Amino acid sequence: MSRTSFSIASSSSDTAEPTAGVSAEQTRRDLLLGALATTACLGCCAPARADDDQPGADERPQKGDLLVLSEGDNEGQLVKPDDLKLGGPPVRAWPKDPKTSVVRSGSRLNEILVVKLDPNELDETTRTRAADGIVAYSAVCAHAACPVSEWVKADQGGDMTVFKCPCHNSEYDPRQGAQVVFGPAPRRLAALPLSLSEGSLTVAGPFVGKVGGSQPG
Repeated sequence: MSRTSFSIASSSSDTAEPTAGVSAEQTRRDLLLGALATTACLGCCAPARADDDQPGADERPQKGDLLVLSEGDNEGQLVKPDDLKLGGPPVRAWPKDPKTSVVRSGSRLNEILVVKLDPNELDETTRTRAADGIVAYSAVCAHAACPVSEWVKADQGGDMTVFKCPCHNSEYDPRQGAQVVFGPAPRRLAALPLSLSEGSLTVAGPFVGKVGGSQPG
């Protein structure tokens, strides 16, 4: 989901009065670099998904939605509790309407982090939103809306493993409602309550908390 932008600065000439030939060559070089930069930026944009334009694709997760993987070789397949490794790492997922089969991938704000933890490690509030220790949170950083993409040892938490946004190094503890434990993020990640229905993970309610960043990226 992340996007990479390329900025190419032209170097200044050491010659105070460049000749016409040098100016022409510099112009051709600048045009070529500009074309390459444009091509690179176009290449980093993700292609549109088939579901993105369907009704409901950009709606926030709804109660009863299923969860499907948003990346990897099994993209689009259901997130199964037994496939999640206790203690992480988390997987990235989209909510999916079970009635229409529309994946709600029309907005990047719908992407979710799902991780399986020891229920005894969860605080009381987090435990009420979990399904057998499986918790889900927004995958969008609360600081500048970058993707939260790392699962690392906390900077100041010993052996505790946390979510981390590499843009500005904000860290969130999923055991404590994804509260901020390091970095500039002003608030915790929005939580998505889960439940188990016939062995499948389902959304038990809307996001708890604001989704998205408080500053421009």
